Amino acid sequence: MADYNLQSTIPALERSLAFFRPHHLELKNRVTKVLVSIVACTAVAYMFAERIATLFIQPLFNASPLVHRLVYTNLPEAFVSYIKLALLVGLLTSFPVMLYQAWMFISPGLKKNEKKLGIIIVFWATLLFSGGAAFAFFAVMPKMLVYFMSYANEGLEPLPKFGKYLTFVVRTMFAFGLSFQIPFLMVMAGKAGIVKARYFRDKRTYFYIAILVLSFLLTAGDFMATALLAIPLFGLYEAGIFLTALFSGKNKEQKENTI
Repeated sequence: MADYNLQSTIPALERSLAFFRPHHLELKNRVTKVLVSIVACTAVAYMFAERIATLFIQPLFNASPLVHRLVYTNLPEAFVSYIKLALLVGLLTSFPVMLYQAWMFISPGLKKNEKKLGIIIVFWATLLFSGGAAFAFFAVMPKMLVYFMSYANEGLEPLPKFGKYLTFVVRTMFAFGLSFQIPFLMVMAGKAGIVKARYFRDKRTYFYIAILVLSFLLTAGDFMATALLAIPLFGLYEAGIFLTALFSGKNKEQKENTI
């Protein structure tokens, strides 16, 4: 009896594997392309790692006259820091490719008109991500650094470590870039009919608390950075409510005209 069950189960498993094999190969192909883009962007970033590092360090020097250099305490630390910086910049710059490949993997199961949204989605998500990263570097970082450097004085000399500082800058930019996707995700949820703008209005308090918690986690528990991230996210959340209502209204009109 056991042999009979085993013999009947094997063909079923083979059929299941044959069904999932194309999806597995497609996923492997998409992941490979993402990895290639990350490696390529990382390699290019490493070629300009010193210039990128100089660009990232300049706001720190501007924040306090007491800081005119960074230090490293382990011999390979500078080399490893440049590699980490190149990898993080590679991840940042390959973000549009990640989005596009993820969308192309999902799109075969969607309708023809939904597939056309791919370019629009990648464009707006990339624009918001880039806007968030730029906002972090040009608006938030200078204020954060001035605040942190305000504790320095002649008796308390700041000696920022090269590697940790660069990681802090890129991590902050990445956190803001991801967080700025909030209105985009809200609009997409509204267009898909999952939720309505009224839901976001009614649950505003809970979402505000979630934004505070998310900001706290993304900034690794830094209260100053949490406030600087949470405040613009509150504004983006309200913008998301407005845009969700606007696009939902347009969808209703289109459906009524079609009928």
